[in-house]
Order: sequence, then C-alpha cells, then structure tokens
Amino acid sequence: RRGDRTRRDDAALGRSVLETYLAADGIAASAESLPNGLFRAVWPLPAEPKISIVIPNKNRFRLISTCIDGLLEKTDYRNIEIIVVDNASTDATKDIARSWADVYLEGGPERSAQRNRGIEAAQTPWIVWLDSDMILPPRAIEVALDTAQRTGADGVALPERTIGDGFWTACRALERECYLDQPWLHNPRLLRRDFMRTDGEFHLAMSGPEDADLRLKMRRAGQRIELAPIIIDHDEGRLTLRDVFSKRYYYGRSIPAFAAEHDGAVGQQGRDVLTAYWAHRDDLARRPLHAVGMVGMRAMEAVGYALGAASARRDHAR
Repeated sequence: RRGDRTRRDDAALGRSVLETYLAADGIAASAESLPNGLFRAVWPLPAEPKISIVIPNKNRFRLISTCIDGLLEKTDYRNIEIIVVDNASTDATKDIARSWADVYLEGGPERSAQRNRGIEAAQTPWIVWLDSDMILPPRAIEVALDTAQRTGADGVALPERTIGDGFWTACRALERECYLDQPWLHNPRLLRRDFMRTDGEFHLAMSGPEDADLRLKMRRAGQRIELAPIIIDHDEGRLTLRDVFSKRYYYGRSIPAFAAEHDGAVGQQGRDVLTAYWAHRDDLARRPLHAVGMVGMRAMEAVGYALGAASARRDHAR
C-alpha cells in the first residue's frame, strides 16, 4: 500500500515537471502518466480553422492544374479556400483557375504584388502561400497547422524537394537534399493572416529574395518560425543551364534591395549554404557526378546573381 502511494506521488511529480517544461516552452498541453512509468504530453485538438491557399501564377497551365488538383483531390485537410492571382496569362490558366479556385484575381507585375493581393482577399486566420509548381502531400496542411498550434509559432516552413527530369534537375534535387535538416534556410509558408496584413507584406521591390526577406523580417520582429516534419514537392521540370542562369540574373536584380533591408544577410546566406553542404559532404561524395554538376551550377548561379545585382545598381545610379 505504501509502495502504491509512492508510485502515485512519483507519477504526480513527473506530470508536474513535464507540464512545467511544456508551459515554459509555450506549449498548451497537459501531461499524462503511462503504466510503464513514462509520460506523454496531451493537448486538445481544436476545430479545423479555415486556411487560405494563395497561388500566384503566369502561363503555367500544366503546373497549376497539378497543384490545384492535388489540393482539391488529395489533401486530407478539407477546410480550405484556394485563391489564385494571375498575372495576365495567355494560356488556359484563367479557365482552370476560374473553374477550380474559390477566388480568382488578377494582379501583378510580380509575385510579391500577386501574393499581397491574395493575402488581402483572404478572410481566414491562417494563410499558406504556394507557387504554382508546388505539390503538397496529403497531410501537409494538417501537419503544418499542428506544428503551429503545438509550438505557438507565427510561421511554419515546409521543406522542399525537387522533382523533374534531366541531369541538371537531379543536381538541383541533390542540392535541396542538403537543406532539409537546416531549419535556418527554410522560409515560412503557413502564416498568421494578421501579421501578413500588417507587418508581413512581401516586398514589392524584390522578385526572388522576397521569401528570405519575409523570414528575416519575421525573426527581427520576434516572430517564431518552426519547421514542419513533412516535405513538399517542387516540380522544376527539366532544368537547363540557360534557364537557370536567366532566372538567377533576374533574381539578382533584387539583391541590392534585399541587402539594403538586411545588412550582412547576403553573406550570411552564403555561409549557411556552405555549412549545409559541408554537413552533407558524405551524401555528396556518394553521388560524385551530380555533386560536381551541383557545384558547377551553383557557381554559375553566383555569377548570374552578381551580374544581375550589378545591372540593378547601374540602373539605379542613372
């Protein structure tokens, strides 16, 4: 009988310690003791809040068809609204978006303005922004929202993997594999609408680094960002070096604006990327051909970024 009382006292103490730890970490959960002497955290499952999915698009009929079809047919989380913001597409995108999306808008001239317009139209407490070449696994929204609710996060990042065809796409896929366990390199996709409507708007002078700008802006404001334990697919098709260089040159034109907002961030981003490669050096060594291709492609991209940034600075000086 005395032993039973001791075990009950130990169980109560253990629950108290666990609940104190959870409360200190901002997690609203209670503790439960198990017959084997272990403990587990228990938190109530709230009703599913409605979530807005904001998708900017321009002339990406095949990709946005796959993206929206996945949201409608394969996503377990059903309480969503799909908002497509199109930038003067000339293909069949408009027909798909008008037929399948809950809200169809037109806007531009770039992704940042499109995303901001979609966020402005959203009437839900949470927003997920996607690009039209992204495909969510069935539980992605559920897992992201659960991560936010368990941790009290203001934003949740969803790690990406590259899918597609060809050698250079495989090199990009290898690169992204190096980032999966590097939380500081991931930008949030699930966000509180209240923050996005006030301090979280995408920077209109940026096209490319606007995602990283949002992450750094949130951290500077003391907003908490967590990494969801799930991976989404980024369909990059069949990459060519010409396309890769052109895109990085274009993105590079936004680097001066990004650097002006975040002193030292460009160099820090580069160091973080190199750290990720070093952490995965064994993985790279197991795929030497793609690793060499990845290094060459990244070097070419660095040149594209630099030339684009130089071009933007010259234009600004005129």
